[in-house]
Amino acid sequence: MSSHRPLRYLLLLILLIILMVMSGFASYRIAQQLGLADLQTTGLHRLDLYTASLEREIGKYAFLPGTLGLERDVLALLGKSNHEKSLKLVPQVNAYLEQLNERAGTLSIYLIDTNGHVVASSNWRRADSFVGEELAFRPYFREAMENGHGRFFGIGTTRGEPGYYLASKLTDDNETLGVAVIKVSLEQLEKSWTTVETPAMVSDENGVVILGSVANWKFTTLRPLEEKTRTAFDQTQQYNRRALKPLGLKELRELDHGARLVSIAKDTPEIASVYPVAGRFLAQSRPLPGTPWTLTVLSHLKQVDDIAQSRAAVVVVITALLFMFGLMANDRRRHLKDRLAAREALQQAHDELERKVNERTADLSATNTQLQEEITERIRAERTLRAAQDELVQAGKLAVIGQLSTGIAHELNQPLAALRTLSGNGVRFLDRGDLNTVRTNLERIAQLTDRMGLITGQLRTFARKSSGQLQAVPLCNALDNSLALLEQRLIHANAEVRRYCPLPEPVALCDVNRLEQVLINLIGNALDAMEGQPSPLIELGCESIGEQARLTVRDHGPGLDDTALSHLFEAFFTTKQAGGGLGLGLTISADIIRDFGGTLTGTNHPEGGALFTLEIPLIHEAEQHE
Repeated sequence: MSSHRPLRYLLLLILLIILMVMSGFASYRIAQQLGLADLQTTGLHRLDLYTASLEREIGKYAFLPGTLGLERDVLALLGKSNHEKSLKLVPQVNAYLEQLNERAGTLSIYLIDTNGHVVASSNWRRADSFVGEELAFRPYFREAMENGHGRFFGIGTTRGEPGYYLASKLTDDNETLGVAVIKVSLEQLEKSWTTVETPAMVSDENGVVILGSVANWKFTTLRPLEEKTRTAFDQTQQYNRRALKPLGLKELRELDHGARLVSIAKDTPEIASVYPVAGRFLAQSRPLPGTPWTLTVLSHLKQVDDIAQSRAAVVVVITALLFMFGLMANDRRRHLKDRLAAREALQQAHDELERKVNERTADLSATNTQLQEEITERIRAERTLRAAQDELVQAGKLAVIGQLSTGIAHELNQPLAALRTLSGNGVRFLDRGDLNTVRTNLERIAQLTDRMGLITGQLRTFARKSSGQLQAVPLCNALDNSLALLEQRLIHANAEVRRYCPLPEPVALCDVNRLEQVLINLIGNALDAMEGQPSPLIELGCESIGEQARLTVRDHGPGLDDTALSHLFEAFFTTKQAGGGLGLGLTISADIIRDFGGTLTGTNHPEGGALFTLEIPLIHEAEQHE
């Protein structure tokens, strides 16, 4: 029997190693798949943000080339009717382009005639001015002449400065006069990308990286370039004969939804960056609308791998412990079986087992008691937090009521004064026997009483604590109620309100009391932003977008600066003067809309002023009846 014991231990050790390896590998794979799924979701969100920022940056200048066709001097310069007169207009047009370039913040603006020669440019004062250059070979010129518009990213042949070219054909009486070109720098956008959590890059149709959050990635290639493509680059001078080196990106595996696992080799010396720029990444790409470009976000896998490894290690340790506990239990069973032969040994084993069972029972009881206490304490803390949030929302309502108190007092004083006058007159006319006049005064008193009841009813409805239950709320009616509470403040500010609401009226699933609080806060902020203007204007919009209801509040004030945009929904951040507010209004409003399953965002309107947008899930007619 003893000779077989070493062999048995060896077999158990081999079995333990196999179980540890299998359990560790399985847990590692599961944890890695879960981590990749979370990383994909985060990457898609980042793709949305990067795409929106790039489209917004380009969209600011998309209209500019076409507007040059509205300038008569520009058309006259490009026209062929009077060559001497056109030459006299060159200094004037150069100065106009120079001023427009400075105000628009572009790199350069220039005009090209139908033969491809630059006839006027914003950089005419510089020694390396574009004036007189022959640019008929540039793709954006050819596209504009053929299709009316051209877009192109490349490196300038004169100054070697990279930029995005926007070109538009200029015509007069259906006659093609030339092409207007705007060169825009995307450097500021690239700088903003360097501060994000993961690297991103934009590649053109040839696989060349034209924008990137990592400086060394710019003007590298994601795939080998054919000789035909390199020859085309030499002809168009798209990259000004710059050497296009491979980035070293290698695809490892395809995943779902177009995602890929890739690796990037380390540079020597390694690039200094706020995030890893070498190793294994989750690559997610998306074509950019209106361009042949592709935006790619790279999420590093180090954190996913570290979490998967740590979880695998924990599972391996647990497997080893369970295996050891199993061996101990098996040995104990065999030991007890051997002791059954002797009553004394059986009794001793029974007593020992009873003692251990009691100890473990006591430990489990103490553990259960501790867990119950922790759960009770957590529930109590959550209830306290929820109550504090409700009190904070109610405090916001009372703050709004305090701001409206002057207007409400004025609104009630007039009916009260009228009631006093009408009642006094009624007594006199009653003494005279003029019952018709008395009846008329009583009817007028009833109307004034109804009006006062409406005002106090709206105030009471707004001030009461919300039940927190979601219901079907007509959004245009909620807008009207909010405007009614702010009526006196709007009149005092001489503000004009433009309200747009479609028919049938959109109905959303939310809490009407809290929704009106959000609307009052946003409209009040709009009035504060336009304080001091002679004729403030507020635009309120309501529409249905797919399954969402969208409410917009736009003012015509100075808009939001970069600091305000970056801290817009942070608690205790305010742009108002001391005593003007605590900086909690937008924070509370965002939390309220989030409880409805919606979102609250703020930005600057392209035509000026701040724009706040609420999106809340719609409720359909069948759901309303239900």
